[in-house]
Amino acid sequence: MSRTPLLSSSIGRRVRRLWRQYGIFWLGAIAVGLTAVFYARLIDFGYNAFLHLQNEHRWLTLFLTPAVAALSVWLTRRLFRGAEGSGIPQVIATLHSNTSAAGMRLLTFPILLGKILVSFLAILGGFTIGREGPTVQVGAALMFNLRRLYPRSNALIERQLVLAGAAAGLSAAFNTPLAGIVFAIEELTRSFEARASGVLITAIIIAGIIALGLNGNYTYFGTIDIGTHFPDSLAVAVVITGIVTGIAGGVFGWLLLNTGRWMPAPLLSLNNERPVAFAALCGLAIAVIGLVSGGTTFGSGYAEARGLLYGTEHLSVFYPLLKMASMIGSYLPGIPGGIFAPSLSIGAGFGNVLHMAFSDMQLPMLIALAMVGYLAAVTQSPITSFVIVMEMINGHALVISLMATALISSRISSVFAPPLYEALAQRYMTPMTPAAPAPEPSTAAPSVEDERRDEERPATRSEAKD
Repeated sequence: MSRTPLLSSSIGRRVRRLWRQYGIFWLGAIAVGLTAVFYARLIDFGYNAFLHLQNEHRWLTLFLTPAVAALSVWLTRRLFRGAEGSGIPQVIATLHSNTSAAGMRLLTFPILLGKILVSFLAILGGFTIGREGPTVQVGAALMFNLRRLYPRSNALIERQLVLAGAAAGLSAAFNTPLAGIVFAIEELTRSFEARASGVLITAIIIAGIIALGLNGNYTYFGTIDIGTHFPDSLAVAVVITGIVTGIAGGVFGWLLLNTGRWMPAPLLSLNNERPVAFAALCGLAIAVIGLVSGGTTFGSGYAEARGLLYGTEHLSVFYPLLKMASMIGSYLPGIPGGIFAPSLSIGAGFGNVLHMAFSDMQLPMLIALAMVGYLAAVTQSPITSFVIVMEMINGHALVISLMATALISSRISSVFAPPLYEALAQRYMTPMTPAAPAPEPSTAAPSVEDERRDEERPATRSEAKD
């Protein structure tokens, strides 16, 4: 009796098992890396087109930006609901609730396409948005939809796909692989699942290799040289920077989460009843702020932050406040776009201002501290924040100072507002509760968490070890 058919059958089963365990994740990671590079180049092209138009016709932005805002909100509300904002709250809501049901609502292909197209349209209008948060949702959506390739998908597989796609998206967007891992642990799940660790790291590595192959080896802001001698005032600068950026980031979070407490009643009514008109009004405000600032508040702020780091940009002391106002105006209407890059730019602006008090310190050192401080204050994820900035500037010599600043600022920020992404995620989780009246977030969160644990427990027992 020939053993060839038995051997072939055994090899076939093993190949199919390896494909399900690893191949689908690898395929998804490749797709995330390619999409992240394409998306980055698309956003750069759109912003360069806006800058060219703004330089040629300075006052045209007073008409262009409101028109783009109105069109973006109309498209988002009519065709791409779930694509609004940065995208990270949608991913958190998916991971902390019924993953399958939430994913089919927040991580669909139409939302993926809408996220890319509408954010490209918004950057053509000069909005203060970044591409990194949207890349997280795009990466998660790409990986989540690969569940169709599994003959028997379950909650654990879908959760691993979403987590790996989101982390790979952040890693490819910033070229920060360590930050991708930490981001998945600290921000997305608030825990580290040993079973998902290999899948997660592999996806990040593959997506990163794709991005490096197409963009070359680079650091997001380049490499700063701060030498080996630190000034005696460094400890004081860390504390003051943490306090200033913590207050600023906390106020920013409070403003986004409590619009009903500070926004005039007519504007609230306009936003509720005529959101397209409200978006146009926000667009007009962004255009006016941009003209007042000399065009520095338009876009993500990457060029301004990099220019400050290398001493080629000289900005007003009012730049961080103007940029913050423009960022709020970009986020309130619900236009797809992230807050990572604008937050880093605002932080760089605060570092530039603090240099007036700490003139004995190198400006790049203060800017790096303020960038990590403001980002940590906005996200209240200090570990992710200092790892991202450290990888962005190749600033390993500053690692202790960056960690201390991030911890101080995030703690101060928590006095003003809860973690921004988690609070916004509650808005996507409450529609999934069965009760007719939507419960308050404080009462909805435990039941959603219980639902997630109940769904994952049997899947964990039945799943083979990776």
